[in-house]
Amino acid sequence: MSDRVTITIDAGVADVRLARPDKLNALDLAMFAALVEAGDQLRADRSVRAVVLSGEGRGFCAGLDVAALGSMAGRDDAPGSQGAGARGFTADLGARDAGRITNLAQQAAYTWTELPVPVIAAVHGVAYGGGLQIALGADLRIVAPDARFSVMEVRWGLLPDMTGLQVLPRLVGLDVAKELAFTGRIVSGEDAVTLGLATRASAAPLDDALALAREIAGKNPAAIRGIKQLLELSGTRPLAESFLEESRLMGELIGSPNQIEAVMAEMEKRPANFTD
Repeated sequence: MSDRVTITIDAGVADVRLARPDKLNALDLAMFAALVEAGDQLRADRSVRAVVLSGEGRGFCAGLDVAALGSMAGRDDAPGSQGAGARGFTADLGARDAGRITNLAQQAAYTWTELPVPVIAAVHGVAYGGGLQIALGADLRIVAPDARFSVMEVRWGLLPDMTGLQVLPRLVGLDVAKELAFTGRIVSGEDAVTLGLATRASAAPLDDALALAREIAGKNPAAIRGIKQLLELSGTRPLAESFLEESRLMGELIGSPNQIEAVMAEMEKRPANFTD
């Protein structure tokens, strides 16, 4: 695992942290690759039941590392350079691995949506541009009241291309999504909750996110995975297919050892002991 991202797993909860605090966890190629690697590692670990995603230091993620882009551009302002390095940087981010529907930059955000277990983003400081899109890849966002969010790409003459535009309208509505993306305006954590961009505000977002993750990790893991699957697909396919999938998943749950354990633990007023 790259030193750009750290993972600590305890009692089924994966504590994942962007670990480039001196750069406000800005996204360079190494950070993009580390985020994708982290998602792949967690997906393969059946013991993981919930994930908390946060940033070390003063903020969650400041977005694209513009300084790294400029460095790789090989001084694009030099006569005759024509931005060759920048194009190479963009090509690396746009590379697609076989079997994925995303490119590297998209997968850094989509990997959290793709995980079969709940992902909670704990956001403090800034979540700008690509940093916001990574937070949007999580299922829930617990944010500091004074955190700052922006769909900032338009300020650089760009558009959000890390799956964020697919998620925004589902959270805030189409018109608000357009306004945020057209303007790049900065909103506070409290405003983000009001808009639907964040789930709730907290003076201690990481502590509360970890506490919620531990609560979720104490539920039947098969039920939690099924709930996430059904909710992610809601509104994306015919109702008949959704209803059949509900029935199929419920059929797998009823009478299973973990479901029986859930009933017994509830009746006996004790913590459940589930198997992965």
